[in-house]
Amino acid sequence: MSLKYIKIKRENMTKIIKITLIIMLSMISTLGADLKSEEKIKIDIVSDVVCPWCAIGYQRLNQAINELDIKDKVEIEWHPFQLNPNMPREGQNADKYLMKKLRLSKDELVQKRKSVSKIGDESGFKFDYFAKMKKVNTFNAHILLDYAKDFNKQTELKVRLQNAYFNERKDINDRNVLFLEVESVGLNAVEAMKRLDNKIAIKRVEKEEKYWRDRGVFAVPTMIFDNTIVRRGANQVAVYKELLIGLIDKRK
Repeated sequence: MSLKYIKIKRENMTKIIKITLIIMLSMISTLGADLKSEEKIKIDIVSDVVCPWCAIGYQRLNQAINELDIKDKVEIEWHPFQLNPNMPREGQNADKYLMKKLRLSKDELVQKRKSVSKIGDESGFKFDYFAKMKKVNTFNAHILLDYAKDFNKQTELKVRLQNAYFNERKDINDRNVLFLEVESVGLNAVEAMKRLDNKIAIKRVEKEEKYWRDRGVFAVPTMIFDNTIVRRGANQVAVYKELLIGLIDKRK
């Protein structure tokens, strides 16, 4: 293979990557007129309730927002993503499931969890892993988060469910558990639970999850700021602060 051919191939691949990125951003962005100072910073967060890095990522983002004292200048919307979409409703033992999925030994899984727990403590989130912990199906939780959006209670319910799962040893697929958690954030739990069997509500959440997957979201958390800037994973507080300050400056 000639050097000339390799050079041409690399140039073509670079063009393809650039075009792909432009298309992806155009799908999740709506670039409009200059931002007005009174417009809130919109943060879309694609995540799963049982994702440890999603809990850590939000804690760090929230810390950045609080340290900048801009809570009234930010609007957060949560979007569904299932890490384990084929998980049976009754769930599976978390240790066995993760060792098989991630090809880890028992010792490797223990070390990984110790690391996550330490980072969680540093970020203000407690992880309490235990032998009988289950990986559960989170689809119902996402339906209830969609319901909570109508009452501006999404973030409150999201954090409540994360704590229920990770440090209170609760099965957040259990309808009785979900009822109590929804009620605890001040929502009408009876009305909310009706959504779980509502075909329109089910279809809406399925469609929204597909929307984000089709647009290249393959890892969570994925955060989109003002429909233009994408950050994946649990970034450091300083990174979020710098990003938010930049968006605030654009509004001046």
